[in-house]
Amino acid sequence: MYNRYFFYKLLPPGRKSNIVDTAFMRVRQRVRLTVYTDYGLRLLMYVALKSEGLTTIQEVADAYGISKNHLMKVAYDLGRHGVLETVRGRGGGLKLARAAEKIRLGDVVRKMEEDFTMVECFAPDSSHCRIEGPCRLRHVLQDALKAYLGVLDRYTLADLTMRNAGLAKLLFADA
Repeated sequence: MYNRYFFYKLLPPGRKSNIVDTAFMRVRQRVRLTVYTDYGLRLLMYVALKSEGLTTIQEVADAYGISKNHLMKVAYDLGRHGVLETVRGRGGGLKLARAAEKIRLGDVVRKMEEDFTMVECFAPDSSHCRIEGPCRLRHVLQDALKAYLGVLDRYTLADLTMRNAGLAKLLFADA
């Protein structure tokens, strides 16, 4: 295993290298869902687990310890996309727009995430990549993204919630 000292010894005296600094920089970027999508999936899981009646946003916010205001935006979007039904007024709340078995996780993630631009060349209108034409990395990453979403497509909301007494116990402990 090489270390930073080894590479600096190879450089001429007094010379610095961004490559060395970059090579040993801790990478903090990860392929991950946005908090928005995370909240959306958690909201759907809660609603799917609740066996009777409507679910309020306040209930979900309390159960997860997350912002009611953020959940309101998420619920609105899920309603707009036809995943949740929203009932307004006194005694209103949320319920699934269709059976949990029919709600694919991949579909929800595609609707909730703003984009899947993993690298610059995924957005050809704004890409300034000099190697875009002959580069094969884009195709490899596109395959990886398809595989990622393909795995999510194999699962439904029911797969997360059916016969999951442990999750129900945690979420409805105070109920």
